[in-house]
Amino acid sequence: MTPDTSDSTSASAFAAVARRLQAASGPHDTRELVTRIAVDTVHGCDHAAISLILRHGGIRTVAATDDIPGHVDVIQYEEHEGPCLNAISAHEIVRVDDLARETRWPNFSRRAIVETRIRSMLALRLFLKDDTLGALNLYSRKAAAFDDHSSAIGSVLAAHASIAMTTANEEEAAENLHHALRSSRQIGVAIGVLMNARQLTQDQAFAQLQHVSQRLNIKVRDLAEEVIRTGELPTPGSLDP
Repeated sequence: MTPDTSDSTSASAFAAVARRLQAASGPHDTRELVTRIAVDTVHGCDHAAISLILRHGGIRTVAATDDIPGHVDVIQYEEHEGPCLNAISAHEIVRVDDLARETRWPNFSRRAIVETRIRSMLALRLFLKDDTLGALNLYSRKAAAFDDHSSAIGSVLAAHASIAMTTANEEEAAENLHHALRSSRQIGVAIGVLMNARQLTQDQAFAQLQHVSQRLNIKVRDLAEEVIRTGELPTPGSLDP
């Protein structure tokens, strides 16, 4: 059986997409990269943005290829209606062929046409298992810009994006925890140094660290490194430039 050339091409293209996303440095870079890949990959897409659900329940645009997607999204948030919100709440792909003829979200559609000139949209839910993260929103200045193939490619990209964004967030959280633990250990060692050198209690040693940190405008973590290195609290003239 002869393999489908289009299928093999798509597989190769998304393998390249996965590698690009894996190489992104952190959550912000990952989200920005997803929007640029969307414009490059999904037929008909002129602009792209990512909307994420916040911890308190709100929704915010966290990445966009330019100012237009952000403007469209703000209209949705203000009017409490639109393709992005439907994709998130109804857990489905939402395609809009022509906002000038759209009746599902009259207030949003009217403003989007007048204020942004966007004519068609494709909103794709971002999720892992049953956990909805937000939506990948694609926009075009032309009517009927997105077809079934656009929806299929967009869905695969949304799946890749969901995994990449979650992984980036987890890696950043792990790195932050590592730094926090390292800082905590350094501060603990510095407190021990001061307790021994100045015959202080633990609370007194920590209070001195905080006082000098504020007086010299140095983070407690960095001050602790200096105390460990020199065995004493620095004075204004003793620090290296």
